[in-house]
Amino acid sequence: MKRELFEYGGYYHVYNRGNNGENLFHEERNYLYFLNLMKKYLHPIAEIYAYCLMKNHFHIILKIKEREEMKNVKEDKLHLPFSNFFNSYAKAINKAYGRTGSLFQEHLKRNRIDSNEYLIQSILYVHFNPEFHKVCTDFESYNYSSYKAYLCLQPTLLTRQFTIALFGGIDNFKYEHVSKKINFELLKDILFLEQ
Repeated sequence: MKRELFEYGGYYHVYNRGNNGENLFHEERNYLYFLNLMKKYLHPIAEIYAYCLMKNHFHIILKIKEREEMKNVKEDKLHLPFSNFFNSYAKAINKAYGRTGSLFQEHLKRNRIDSNEYLIQSILYVHFNPEFHKVCTDFESYNYSSYKAYLCLQPTLLTRQFTIALFGGIDNFKYEHVSKKINFELLKDILFLEQ
């Protein structure tokens, strides 16, 4: 199956998991390093709306910036920051833990998000991921997701104002999360590909 190319202004859910189900993250410093690399490689080309880093996989919801915002990046090269990001992370993990070979299962997976409802549902799904995978009983307490960044006033690289407005305000953002209503029919392509 041919992978969809990234396009200027496109919204995407990007995700991948460890090769053979192997862990991507072994300790807290790995999560923090991954987030620093995300800032270094993806923030210049994308707006980040949500992320969740699980032991053996990750999810990121983002929008590729418009052409005018990236005069030095050609559309057919938008994949390169992602490649550099994941190659840097894999090399660091291989070196730190004395491993060799591919860290990630395969090429980065991506789903194009083509509506506000799909975007909202994708953000909810990503934030609920720790509960779906039974890592914790309360997604709100999970430390390696973007959910908590929406509830505090600390500076963040997330496109917080846009996302809160998308949900209709912070109170509705909280309500939609607490009510845990997911449209699984809309997200069936994500659920199928994640298995």
